[in-house]
Amino acid sequence: MPLHYLDFDYSEDYEGTGTFDAMAAASPAQWPAVQAEVAQVLAWAHAHFPDTFGPAEEGGEWDYDISAVQEVSTPLAMEFDSATGRIATHPSTPGAPRTTVTLSISGSSAFCTALREAFELE
Repeated sequence: MPLHYLDFDYSEDYEGTGTFDAMAAASPAQWPAVQAEVAQVLAWAHAHFPDTFGPAEEGGEWDYDISAVQEVSTPLAMEFDSATGRIATHPSTPGAPRTTVTLSISGSSAFCTALREAFELE
């Protein structure tokens, strides 16, 4: 199941717990597809490791953290005034909002191996 929006980076701590971190930024038209991809990954994890979700310090085999932010970008026109030596800025029309989601999934070696294989992660 290749992913199209989430691009995971992998790291491992000294105890052998692996963490996959991904970030995806989406336009309003792309946002439903990004949400579906995040849901697909989390649904897979819950389906394949159903009774082991939770923090490692509480005996869990895997856990995740997810957050998102929506921002509207307003381009600024900039002009240098040679008479005053200053830069003047003028806001132009705001663009469409972009939503950025971050997803971190951590887990045991077995969980990370299975996740890597299921989603063809490097």
